[in-house]
Amino acid sequence: MKRSAMELAAIATAAVPGLTPVGFAALSDDAEDFDSALIVDAQKHRWRVRSPRHDEASMRLEAELSALRAFSAKVRAALPFSLPSVAGTVRQGPLRTFVYKDLPGRVPTLEELVEEGSKLAVALGQCMAAIHQIPDESVEVAGLPTYTADEVRQRKLNELDTAAATGRVPSGLLRRWEHAMEDVSLWRFNATVVHGDFDEEQLQVSHSSITAVKGWTDLHVGDPADDFAWLSAIDDHGFSERVFAAYVEARGKSADPHIMRRAALAAEFALAQWLVKSLDSKDAERIADAEEMLQELDTNISEYGGQPLSVVEAPRPLAAPAPVLAPEVPSEPQKASAPAINTSKVTQLAVDDDPEPLPSPEDAEASAEQARQKSVSQEQVPQTSDESADATPEPVAAVKSEDSVPAKDTEPKEETSS
Repeated sequence: MKRSAMELAAIATAAVPGLTPVGFAALSDDAEDFDSALIVDAQKHRWRVRSPRHDEASMRLEAELSALRAFSAKVRAALPFSLPSVAGTVRQGPLRTFVYKDLPGRVPTLEELVEEGSKLAVALGQCMAAIHQIPDESVEVAGLPTYTADEVRQRKLNELDTAAATGRVPSGLLRRWEHAMEDVSLWRFNATVVHGDFDEEQLQVSHSSITAVKGWTDLHVGDPADDFAWLSAIDDHGFSERVFAAYVEARGKSADPHIMRRAALAAEFALAQWLVKSLDSKDAERIADAEEMLQELDTNISEYGGQPLSVVEAPRPLAAPAPVLAPEVPSEPQKASAPAINTSKVTQLAVDDDPEPLPSPEDAEASAEQARQKSVSQEQVPQTSDESADATPEPVAAVKSEDSVPAKDTEPKEETSS
C-alpha cells in the first residue's frame, strides 16, 4: 500500500519520540520499493523516512541496518563521506518503517554531476575507491552475502538462462551477453565490498564534493564493477573516464583493468533482470516497458556496435548458407550439365530452303584444276628480241613446241584439250 508524505510524517512521530513535524515533502527514492519522505521538525532538523512497499524491500532495509551497525568507528573515520544513522523504527504488520537523520548536501541529477566538472568526477572516483577498500570482515560479520569472482560469473549465467527462458529477450543480446560471461579473462578480479545500489540518487553533494552516501540496502562482497554500471547512463564519456582515472589512482595496483567492461555488461543486463522481475509481478505495463527497452538496446547495438564487453573478441556470425532446393523432376531424361560457354551475341545466318548439293571430292578437285588453268592462260608469254614489237602473244595453251618458254614462277602444265 502506497503511503503519502503526511502518513509517513505521522509514522515518524511514533518511531522517534519527541519528533514534531512542521513540514514534509515526498521523495522519489527508489519509488518501486519504498515510500519516502523528508520531514522538518520544530527545531529545523531534517529527517528522512523510508517505508518498504513489500517483503523484499523490507529485507533490504533490515540488511542496511545490519550493515550500518557493523561499520566500526575506524571504518567510518576512513571514509571521506558521512554515513546514514537510523534514529528509530516502527513496525506495522510484517513491515518496518525506518527514520534516519538527514545528511548534509543535496541529491544531484546526472546532468548536475556532469556540469560540476572534473573536481566532482575526481571526488566520485575517490568515493568509490574508499567503499571498495572497506574490509570484507565488516560485511561478513553482519551476515551479508559474499561472492567470489567465479560465483559472481556463475550467478550471472544462471540469470541469463532465466531471462532466455522468457522468450522475450532478443537473440542478439543473449549471444552478446553469453559470450562476455563465458570470457574467463573478463572475470579475473578480486572481490571487494560493493555498495550494490550506487547511483546519483544515493549521493549527497555540496560544493563539488561528496558529503554523504546513503542507500546501503544491497551491501555485499562481490564485483566492484556493479558500482560503476550507473555511469553508462552518462552521455559525457569524458566524465566517466575521469571518474575511473581517479578511482585507479586511489586504488593503485588493486584496481581491475576490466571494471568498465563488466560495468557496461551490468548496465545492459539490468534490463533483462528488470524484465524477469516484471514478469514475476505480472505487471503488464512494466513488462511492455522492459521489452521495448530491450528491443531499443538491440537495435542500437546492431546499428552502432555498442560498448565493448568481452576481452576476447566475439566471433563474427557466419553468412547464412544458401537454401537447399529440392531437385525438380524432369519431364524428359536429364542431360549432362552443359560446359561453360561464351555468352557473346551470336548472329544467325540465313539458310536457303533448297540448298544446292555439296560437290563430290572428285568434282571439287577438277574445279580447282580448271581454276588454275584459267589463271595461267591469262598471263602473257615473254617476248624475245627478234620478235616484232607489235607481235600478238599467243596463249600458252596454244603453243605445242617443246621450246616454248613457261610463264614466270609457273610450272609447265600438260596440254588440255579445248
